[in-house]
Amino acid sequence: MAQMQAVVGPSRPADGSTAVARLGKDAELDVSQLNARSYESCYRQRLFTAGAIVTAPVIFSTAAGTGGPFIWNGSTTVNAVLLKIGFSTSVVTTVAGGLGITGALGQSVVPTSTTVVDFAAKNCFIGGALPLCTAYRVATPLLAGSFFVPFAQFHTGALTVDTTGVAWVDLEGSIIVPPNGWASVAGTATLTTLVASVALIWAEVPI
Repeated sequence: MAQMQAVVGPSRPADGSTAVARLGKDAELDVSQLNARSYESCYRQRLFTAGAIVTAPVIFSTAAGTGGPFIWNGSTTVNAVLLKIGFSTSVVTTVAGGLGITGALGQSVVPTSTTVVDFAAKNCFIGGALPLCTAYRVATPLLAGSFFVPFAQFHTGALTVDTTGVAWVDLEGSIIVPPNGWASVAGTATLTTLVASVALIWAEVPI
């Protein structure tokens, strides 16, 4: 059985030198975060963002007009890994409900009834390459969503007394969109009159 070389306690090796790993008093491996969590993926130009201003988002079980944003992975070389969602509201809903993520496989062709995304898909490394996945404001896939994961609740109170606070959700890479798949923001119900600005951040990881 191979053994890892390590030393208990701190050391101060010089730049460019070979060093051993560090252990704590209970022989646990000590690690530290050199940069911010998303730095490496962003630096490698694998992080992307797109946003949509959506009116009355449809229920996740409806295929027609799903969104948004609606992310379609039409590539053959990457998985789209959903990382973060940000949202805000400008018009309240007359139907109480929530927003969440839905998606499905089987989308080998461009979805129909697409509309242009409001905040164009961009690399999170400013000036970096464009994504291989395509973002739409809304689209109609071949199949309705096969799952639903809620992340926000909206009520019918007046916008002037709305109590929504921080509107930022970390998905931690827990939803992956493979080639010929799609993922989108959708509602628990069709949220009549709701106008929401929603942005997604995803990573494109080579398969």
